[in-house]
Amino acid sequence: MFLHGGWLHLIVNMWFLWIFGDNVEDVLGPARFLGFYLACGLIAGGTHFLLSPESPLPTVGASGAIAGVLAAYAVLFPDAEVVTYVPIGFIVPLVELPAVVFLVIWFLIQTVSGFLSAGLAGGGVAWWAHVGGFVAGLLLIQLLRPRRVMV
Repeated sequence: MFLHGGWLHLIVNMWFLWIFGDNVEDVLGPARFLGFYLACGLIAGGTHFLLSPESPLPTVGASGAIAGVLAAYAVLFPDAEVVTYVPIGFIVPLVELPAVVFLVIWFLIQTVSGFLSAGLAGGGVAWWAHVGGFVAGLLLIQLLRPRRVMV
């Protein structure tokens, strides 16, 4: 979870962590956030191993753990919006989208990519680690998030 396959991999992971992670950490606190992050990463790695046992490539990167953080963000901040590029043919406007929509699209891309890469040699993206980390995040955040006290 602490190695990366190159500068672009590191930069994209840190960018997603910067955008979504600080808000999740604010809710969970530093210690619970660290435990959540590590658990999502371990589950992500296990998911990749179970669904791609024939892969000859080592799995590196924090993407699975960060996928868990993305899922937690969607649960904790359902009304938040993100600014992103949306390609429409050759036009790529910058638009505001509900974060949940952005993250669901991201998850679907990871899942479809996982199915499309099934059985293919080579590659280098652990799609199922992304999927496993996201699902782990959806489940684990239910256990870790603070409960609101009704007065």
